[in-house]
Amino acid sequence: MSSDIHQFFKTHGTQEVEAIIPDMAGIARGKIMPAQKFAEDAGMRLPESIFLQTVTGDYPADTSAAMSPAEIDIVLKADARTVRVVPWAAEPTAQVIHDCFYNDGRRVTMAPRHVLRHVLELYAQRGWDPVVAPELEFYLIEPNIDADYPLKPPVGRSGRAEPGRQSYSIAAVNEFDPLFDDIYDFCEKQDIEIDTLIHEDGPAQMEINLLHGNALDLADQAFLFKRTAREAALKHKMYTTFMAKPHAREPGSAMHIHQSIVDRKTGQNIFSDKDGTPSQLFFAHIAGLQKYLPAAMSLFAPNVNSYRRMTRHQLAPINVQWGYDNRTAGLRVPMSSPESRRVENRVGGADANPYLAIAASLACGYLGMIEELQPTEPISGSAHDLPFSLPRSLDDALRQLKACDALVELLGEPFVAAFTIVKESEYEVFLQVISSWEREHLLLNV
Repeated sequence: MSSDIHQFFKTHGTQEVEAIIPDMAGIARGKIMPAQKFAEDAGMRLPESIFLQTVTGDYPADTSAAMSPAEIDIVLKADARTVRVVPWAAEPTAQVIHDCFYNDGRRVTMAPRHVLRHVLELYAQRGWDPVVAPELEFYLIEPNIDADYPLKPPVGRSGRAEPGRQSYSIAAVNEFDPLFDDIYDFCEKQDIEIDTLIHEDGPAQMEINLLHGNALDLADQAFLFKRTAREAALKHKMYTTFMAKPHAREPGSAMHIHQSIVDRKTGQNIFSDKDGTPSQLFFAHIAGLQKYLPAAMSLFAPNVNSYRRMTRHQLAPINVQWGYDNRTAGLRVPMSSPESRRVENRVGGADANPYLAIAASLACGYLGMIEELQPTEPISGSAHDLPFSLPRSLDDALRQLKACDALVELLGEPFVAAFTIVKESEYEVFLQVISSWEREHLLLNV
């Protein structure tokens, strides 16, 4: 075990360790063990099929295209940079994110954390370092133990639930001050760097912005923040949900990704030329996002519920138009100095696996840069008035991903095979569910 991790355990009096990995859905999976046992292990093992488990906890009927029929083990090795306390645990507990390897030392290429690492390695080979800043929206909801009932906003300090939308309201955030005090405290103890917290458009819908930085570090922070927000909410007898569309008639929850690139030698933002004007690489990056985002859509919208968010005039983008400071476009260029010039990808939902969404967003921009693509003209009006250009269902999105040779090659065939097997299995299970809408409108009318 790394001496850094050993020293962390000693400093914090750690008794238990949560050894975790993010699976395809971004769920934390792994093992909990005494700190001393973790210290003695050279590497932890889990079955390779951990990455083929669906969000419902099932396994696809046929996984032969993605893994060995022998159900082999993989070796998990701790990333010392990720060791943190678990601030809500009853006894001193640490958590460590792991990378996955086969017995012969090869990386498990279908692991989401590896997919992001691989994309970053491609950038590094060009002398580039991506800089990202995710923004995560989420809803606070009243505990819901019966899935047949719609969700409701929770009661705040005033003893009342929000009666309507309270965009950017300070008072509405203050309703949940005890909860947010815990979230800030938990995040500080885990080195999750929150920039701002605001109230979004929906009832008890919030957004946190993470400080910009290294893409892998920010994916780790987003992964850990989701778990943190859920744990803090449970402490206050409510739920936090990152579902893309939890309420039928309210805005969905997004994960916007701000991205720029710096030169590894000079530290300069390569999206700006020396005179401060936008560079050709900047425009090529946008063009790559425009060309490849539709094919990558299932990585930004990985669940059947994800596509309920993509509705015209409901704040979420419906196409890959781009514009300067235009929030209706799928790709927004915020007002900034040349040093901070960046692109905000507004397509992804909060339900996306942050490792895969960030990897896909950077991959699309990378392809645009190496292919020297040119974007469309920036839009100045409402992109919501223009046609859809993004897939409207998970089924369509998965077909487009499998048909895009450039993305399959860049993200890796083993990963794409595993991801699509899992998501196609989830989609087939969903199709077996008969909704209340169908019973209401079809039962006696057709």
